[in-house]
Amino acid sequence: MDDRFADPRVISRLLDESKTWAFVGLRDDPSRTAYDQARLLQLRGRRIIPVHPAAETVLGELGYASLADVPDRMDVVGVYRRSEFAGQVVDEAIAAGAGAVWLPLGVVDPAAAERAAAAGLAVVMDRCPAVEWALRR
Repeated sequence: MDDRFADPRVISRLLDESKTWAFVGLRDDPSRTAYDQARLLQLRGRRIIPVHPAAETVLGELGYASLADVPDRMDVVGVYRRSEFAGQVVDEAIAAGAGAVWLPLGVVDPAAAERAAAAGLAVVMDRCPAVEWALRR
């Protein structure tokens, strides 16, 4: 895969400037990657919004069943679902007016990434926020 959706400038901008991250697939389960990533960003001063059909409160933040239910602006939508479901989440992020989508390691959907970019969203795909944060030191 090419690195079109791994632009270091976009990654830095999202990590530095974004304030609110919605995590699709986030549950109150510390054994899951989404939980670790949300906690990391929360510890770095970002607001996290859990999005999961169970609408659980996670890390002290009220959860929502879908992106359409989130009443606040989302700077970044983290797509913590398998690749086959990523396209639907990306389309929902576009519809919700998100500023960016971040598909973590192993979550790859080039067509969805292209749709998001065409809609004006910043896109990062197949990259881990924690790793990218660590690489900036």
